[in-house]
Amino acid sequence: MSEDGLWAREGARQHADRSGWLMTMLRTIQRAVTATHAALYRATDGRLFGRFLRTRFLLLNTIGRTSGNERTTPLNYVQDGDAFVIIASNGGASRHPDWYLNLQAHPHATVEVDRRRIDVVAETVRGDERQRLWRTALASWRYYDSYQRRTDREIPVVRLYPTAG
Repeated sequence: MSEDGLWAREGARQHADRSGWLMTMLRTIQRAVTATHAALYRATDGRLFGRFLRTRFLLLNTIGRTSGNERTTPLNYVQDGDAFVIIASNGGASRHPDWYLNLQAHPHATVEVDRRRIDVVAETVRGDERQRLWRTALASWRYYDSYQRRTDREIPVVRLYPTAG
């Protein structure tokens, strides 16, 4: 291999090292923000971090698909009758959020809304119903369209139906 090729290869390795480090740091920050949001939401029964302008938040508690541990994620939601609708945008990333993958593996979960803890079962919505719910969610969080433009995947719309006990 030529000297130029070795330098290019070394530069690519260093870039990958920096990118990996950056992604690890961003993921760590995201976990810390998520944990803080959830703790403050719970401590104040949703009075703090339960709303932002037109957007309402809930805490989604899923079972980790590989760990089996409970995972809590604060999410924007809109109501559809008694059901809660959440969007698996992951900020427009190319992969689905972990909570969505957890729901695919274990569709039974709980949500915390204000002071209430509600058992739910998840369903990914498709077709015309997905479009209707997407528009409803977009009215409360306008950034969903920009997230969709950033990714090649169709962002899933998930309806959480309350269950009896």
